[in-house]
Amino acid sequence: MRDFFSTFTSYELWELVVELGLIWLFVFLVFRFLRGTRGAGVVKGFAVLLALLLLLALIGLNTESFGRLQFIVNYVIGLVYILLIVIFQPELRQAAIRIGQARFLRPGREPRQAFVESISEAVDFLSRNQFGALIAIERSVRLGGLVEGGQMLDARISARLLQSIFWPNSPLHDLGVVVREDRILAAGVQFPLAEEGTLPVRYGSRHRAAVGLATESDCVVVIVSEETGIISLAVNGRLESPIPRERFAAVLGQTLEMQVDDSGTASRADEAPSTEANPAAES
Repeated sequence: MRDFFSTFTSYELWELVVELGLIWLFVFLVFRFLRGTRGAGVVKGFAVLLALLLLLALIGLNTESFGRLQFIVNYVIGLVYILLIVIFQPELRQAAIRIGQARFLRPGREPRQAFVESISEAVDFLSRNQFGALIAIERSVRLGGLVEGGQMLDARISARLLQSIFWPNSPLHDLGVVVREDRILAAGVQFPLAEEGTLPVRYGSRHRAAVGLATESDCVVVIVSEETGIISLAVNGRLESPIPRERFAAVLGQTLEMQVDDSGTASRADEAPSTEANPAAES
């Protein structure tokens, strides 16, 4: 214990305050990022394990009398480092994606008005008729490897084309569509499913596929439920649902960093005031 506290007394007061402040900020950001994810529960288990290891160290585990226990603890600590990387692999990937989404790292190109309007018109039609749909909109992370198993289209996006793809009994209506810039890159694409337990049981395979893809990339995924016609968005591994039809264009525009008025007309940030969206979120 004397050695432990002597480590802090050797520091200057201002240096200790700065270091503790930075450590607190780092821990706060980590917990904030993990909040609402599967990793949040794992952190509690690791916290208990680390507390036990620290307690053993403080009661004299480093003395020669406990050499065998010291060897086991050092071995366990080495395994913990590996387990952290394996267990938190999805969260680490998501963190790297979010860092890559920083404004100063993003390209300056914004989606155009016709782009949002085409998707909004198609989704409104599909929702009213309860036709299921799954549309992934690329951002900075390309989905080239994912679309290889689908049907390549490379067609200019339009509401009628999206409606025809997801029309019941269409050969491509069961799987997903990938949109790149203002073109439909591919249809009939199988998205990776989120793990069991990620979503409540009331959500089906479309929602699991949307959240799974949104976890592994920075794309925005639009979902229309075939059973209820409810519209949802999956972004950053989280599901935003339900989204009212009359507000969908505004929510999608804001998600893609555009500003869209309530009538569904998209506009650039320097041409129109900001529109707030308050869709009800479901975990």
